[in-house]
Amino acid sequence: MSGMNVMSSVMRGARRLLHADLPLPLLCPARSSAPLLTCQNRRSASKQVRGQKQEHSNPKGKLKVDKQEVEIRQGMTAAALAEAMNKDFDHVLETLLNTSVDLDSLEPDSVLEDRWIKEAVTRSGMKFRWATLSVSRERPNRDAYRRPPADPSRLVSRPPVVTIMGHVDHGKTTLLDSLRKSQIVATESGGITQHIGAFLVQLPTGEKITFLDTPGHAAFSSMRARGANATDIVVLVVAADDGVMNQTVESIQHAKRARVPMIVAVNKCDKPQADPQRVKQELLAYDVVCEEFGGDVQAIHISALKGDNLLALAEATVALSEVLELKAEPSGPVEGLILESRTDKGKGLVTTAIIQRGSLKRGCVLVAGKCWAKVRFLFDENGRAVPEAGPSAAVEVVGWKDLPSAGETILEVESEQRAREVVEWRSHQEEQANLQEEQNAIEHKQKLHQEEYHREREGLTHLNWRQRKRALYRANKNRFTMRLSEKKQSDPLSLSLIVKGDVDGSVETLLNILDSYDAQQQCQLEVVHFGLGDVSENDINMADTFGGSIYGFNVAASRAMQQLAAKRGVRLRLHTVIYQLIDELKDELSSKLPPLVSENVVGEATVLAMFDVSVGKTKVQVAGCRVQKGQLDRRLKFRLIRGRDTVWEGSLAALKHHKDDVQAVKLGMECGLSVDGGVDFRAGDIIECFEEQDTPQVTSWNPGF
Repeated sequence: MSGMNVMSSVMRGARRLLHADLPLPLLCPARSSAPLLTCQNRRSASKQVRGQKQEHSNPKGKLKVDKQEVEIRQGMTAAALAEAMNKDFDHVLETLLNTSVDLDSLEPDSVLEDRWIKEAVTRSGMKFRWATLSVSRERPNRDAYRRPPADPSRLVSRPPVVTIMGHVDHGKTTLLDSLRKSQIVATESGGITQHIGAFLVQLPTGEKITFLDTPGHAAFSSMRARGANATDIVVLVVAADDGVMNQTVESIQHAKRARVPMIVAVNKCDKPQADPQRVKQELLAYDVVCEEFGGDVQAIHISALKGDNLLALAEATVALSEVLELKAEPSGPVEGLILESRTDKGKGLVTTAIIQRGSLKRGCVLVAGKCWAKVRFLFDENGRAVPEAGPSAAVEVVGWKDLPSAGETILEVESEQRAREVVEWRSHQEEQANLQEEQNAIEHKQKLHQEEYHREREGLTHLNWRQRKRALYRANKNRFTMRLSEKKQSDPLSLSLIVKGDVDGSVETLLNILDSYDAQQQCQLEVVHFGLGDVSENDINMADTFGGSIYGFNVAASRAMQQLAAKRGVRLRLHTVIYQLIDELKDELSSKLPPLVSENVVGEATVLAMFDVSVGKTKVQVAGCRVQKGQLDRRLKFRLIRGRDTVWEGSLAALKHHKDDVQAVKLGMECGLSVDGGVDFRAGDIIECFEEQDTPQVTSWNPGF
């Protein structure tokens, strides 16, 4: 036994010596050449074996290269993870076996926690890498803003900006007409103002007043509101023979919201039925208290048509402006407000603006909303070019790169480069706001989807995921097997619109009216495009694509466009008066609705007795009747009523008077009638003869005028 121990110790020592890096003379004596050769071979073989061993024992480097890298991110669904790993959904289920994940409730669209995403990748023999999120760095604010209030010492007096407001046809434009000795009413379609007009009027005493004439029609509420926001004084025109009307009340509300002082001009006082006192008393109900009732609102009795007392109105306006001490800074960068914008064939993109601060000159660089301009020309209300415009002046500005919206604030900037920076920044801000809005909508949809998802599976929790999938397929298969004809029948009626207008305010007004559409259950109304200018080929192509109509306000369509529209079957509705446009739109909506079927009872008879008549080899049951109301007409439909129930409805097989076949039986006459099928007539039953009439259906939408 001890010999064996000694032998094993010797062998272990030999192995240690064999692998030790010792000098060769210690292992192999020099006196023997053959053992030396053997020893060297053994040593080199030992090194070779050791190298091979190291290669096989350290495979880390190879695995790092061979491992598939999977890009993961937070909130991944099981299906998305399987796609990222280039595997199927079942593979994800297998990797998550023996974990706390509830595999029975795991679906392809189930969102996995981060730890289970990493666990699935690791168990698949892969390595994960988090997806890099593109985080945009904070952009510096490059917007343009109004200047701080000016030093009072630099302010100078400025003309007041006066807005004429009131109900339609109460004489607003006629009042301006008399003040500046021009004919504007004749240029407006239908005699009603449909745009904001801005004019500078110089009184005989030398004072200047900038007047804004706003539309009085109910459709132009937003344009009236803009006029009130740009003004210093509101002149409320009320007809003495008509009194306070809807748009009068709305104008009062606009003025109060803008906190603008008011002067009441009681117009049409020359008419025999005029009653100015009644007008002023009616205004009390809306907190407009005239001076004779102890208030601070001046009331001037005028006749705009005859020019009576207009000087008193102008003096009252000037006096109120002196009390308000209206001043502005005439130097420095320009600030203003866009009243209207339009496309002019000769001038291009044109805006009507009122200057609130600074002096506008040719060459100035302006920013309004997401548009900018280098001013090429300035025109006054008479179309004459002017070199500059100071505070309270209303001018047309030419030189816009894009058309800004009415109501936007105008700001002057240092250069075109600065203008581009401002526009780019504002566009970026709007884009971010839209993205946030879309993200909120997506999250809301996801939440609704999850709620519906859980509701569908509440009763299936006892099944595993394969059984549940089969059950859900059986429950929902009818939803996807509807025939195309059934889908078309289930689609609701719809009307697509392309809206074109001459100026931005007109398009805004039309869109505001269309926003009030509340009859979607009858016919869906959708605006697929809107814009400024005449009808173009693009408009017709779009209308053709959507099967819609083009509605234009104060715009034209060339002969070529009319021919193209007729060829494509596109309806062009071009109008110059807004209520006529809306009336035609209502007619088109009504024409799309199916007719209402109504019944008209023509006659009524009472069954007196029943008897059988032989016709060939068959017996036919005949009801003997007497006509009690109207007449019975064989060509119409009949109904059998017993008590309060309708027993039968259909057409007659025969109608006889005595033995003759007749077409109709009149009041008081007796007749016999028979029908196909086994209808059980009884004495005392009522037989009605009626006809069905189709009545055109009218849309329930009421835009308010």
